[in-house]
Amino acid sequence: MLFNSLQFLYAFLPITYLVFWRLTGKMPRYVWLAISGYVFYSFWNYKFCALMLFSTAVSYLAGRALLRWHDPGRRRLCVIVPVVMDLALLGFFKYGNFAVTNINTVVSWVGGTSTLPILNIILPVGISFYTFHTITYIIDSYRGVITPTRNFFKFAAYVSLFSQLVAGPIVRFRQIDQDFENIDRADRTADLHTGWSFFVIGFLEKVLIADTIAAVIDPALVRYAELSTVSAWLCVLGFAYQVYFDFAGYSDMAVGLGYMFGFRLPQNFNSPYKATDIADLWRRWHISLSSFFRDYVYFSLGGSRASRLLTARNLMITMMLVGLWHGANWLYIVFGAYQGLLLILHRMVGGKWEGLPQWTRRIATFGLWLVGLAIFRASGFEMAFALLDKMFTWQAGTSFIGAGVLIVMLVIAAVIAHWAPNTFEIRHRWSPSWVASFAVLFGIGLFVLYGSRPAPYIYFQF
Repeated sequence: MLFNSLQFLYAFLPITYLVFWRLTGKMPRYVWLAISGYVFYSFWNYKFCALMLFSTAVSYLAGRALLRWHDPGRRRLCVIVPVVMDLALLGFFKYGNFAVTNINTVVSWVGGTSTLPILNIILPVGISFYTFHTITYIIDSYRGVITPTRNFFKFAAYVSLFSQLVAGPIVRFRQIDQDFENIDRADRTADLHTGWSFFVIGFLEKVLIADTIAAVIDPALVRYAELSTVSAWLCVLGFAYQVYFDFAGYSDMAVGLGYMFGFRLPQNFNSPYKATDIADLWRRWHISLSSFFRDYVYFSLGGSRASRLLTARNLMITMMLVGLWHGANWLYIVFGAYQGLLLILHRMVGGKWEGLPQWTRRIATFGLWLVGLAIFRASGFEMAFALLDKMFTWQAGTSFIGAGVLIVMLVIAAVIAHWAPNTFEIRHRWSPSWVASFAVLFGIGLFVLYGSRPAPYIYFQF
């Protein structure tokens, strides 16, 4: 089910909301949130609810064991076993066929024969996100950062919380543990206006900006070989703003839904296109993912505490894993390696870079990001090389339908992304003019939905 679908807006959300606030006490609300999360998830494929329940149960039992056992050996097992199981499930569903394909290819290169079968594997929506939720819970419990909960339904509600279940943000248990504890004393009206404001802004970002841009550039990129240099740059720019407003819109809607149910979800986007260097951009872009890999991978490898060479190694490994997290595709790994290289170079020339004017650093950072997105958006290496070739060598080509609409949307998107305050910087006050403006824009968004099928979020595939 999509946030930008009529069934969610007219059925699931009103029912879930009204029943939740009619219930009293912690346990009934925990149970209802858990049930609603599984119902929400089942709209994609109800069979995979069992997989999420299994991962939830294993992590919950590991937390209970960590409460009970103090022996270092047993405690390590309580971390290793469930984390390995979680990663094994994620690896099978997300990377199984990728591994088999590469093994068969390598064996054939060396003159051997390998006929490992390609399985008909369906990637469960959101598995990367809820797997990272359970992993952070286990590791933080082991480290003593949090106290594992004894209430299974509380933990099940945390893992399956529908607002952040399938595309994040990756919310750590400690970030909303207090909200869960106070769930029976939550005030329905305290953050209602803020919640609706976040939700509507995210809805507009997705439906009116991201989906409009996608409707123009997706058909054009299918015929990428025919694009001119100008058209190639317009398409890559379009994708940069599409992915920004698609995922930022989802994150804002998730935060808004959290407020409606008494939860304060963390900020996941902090105006990343205002960044002045690539490290700054990654601190602002998909913050929950970046901080996950920083805290649980980069720091675990040694971070920047070792030599420059080892620090460079740690950055490269971390960013290649970030790339691989986005999908079982060598292009994503190359995208991650490119980002790792930029981070390494930034550490090497940081002082000189900081001496440049701020506007120069912003433009250069965004330009470097666009090069990476050309790789990220491509369907294969042939398309990636073709796009980069067209972007950096002057080539004639055909224009594409909707170029004028795209240019208008790019101007609007650029003003918002590069100069306007983000949703966490806005004062969400429901004055008459604010309500009227939102009502008109929300009505336009609904009108668009009535006339077309709701577009899935880009990050659902990850």
